[in-house]
Amino acid sequence: MLLTIFLAIVFCAAITLLLISAVAFVQYDGTNKWFFSSAPKEALDLLKPRNEELFRGAKAMGWALMIISILLILGVGVVAVWDGMRSGFSFSQFFLRFVWIFTIYKAYDMIFFDWFLLCRFRFFQYYCPEVAPVYDGRKYGYNLKSQLLKLLVISPRRLRWRPGSACCSRCKSEYQKIMRGMKRT
Repeated sequence: MLLTIFLAIVFCAAITLLLISAVAFVQYDGTNKWFFSSAPKEALDLLKPRNEELFRGAKAMGWALMIISILLILGVGVVAVWDGMRSGFSFSQFFLRFVWIFTIYKAYDMIFFDWFLLCRFRFFQYYCPEVAPVYDGRKYGYNLKSQLLKLLVISPRRLRWRPGSACCSRCKSEYQKIMRGMKRT
């Protein structure tokens, strides 16, 4: 379980590095609109191409940091699978591990990216001031309902067995085996 939490933290840090690299260093130049595809359509339409670098070598540094963050994301997956194979995880234990990682990431995304970076710190508006009108006056990020729905759907609490709720004794024993495996790691 500790390794799973550690991997989730590394995953969150890698995604943060990817975001900062794309927005602050590589920046939108008219050809890389797919970097910003998760932004609302209204903000995407307002983006202006930036052909000047922040400083000499900013784009190269941004691309290097993005490659490092992608390698970190892939490394999280490799370590999670390798450790599970070494520990003899079943499919359901692997599934539960990745559900935990993505649940922690989704909560981090909602709190840090949407609430702090976008609404409080105004990180994106600093580097792309033309999108400020889209985000001004928001107390939370752009898509609270869909974020909460995603968090509810992937929540590991929904996967837990509760006494009296198992359809058969096989489900109960599989759940207990998963929990024993998670305590081992």
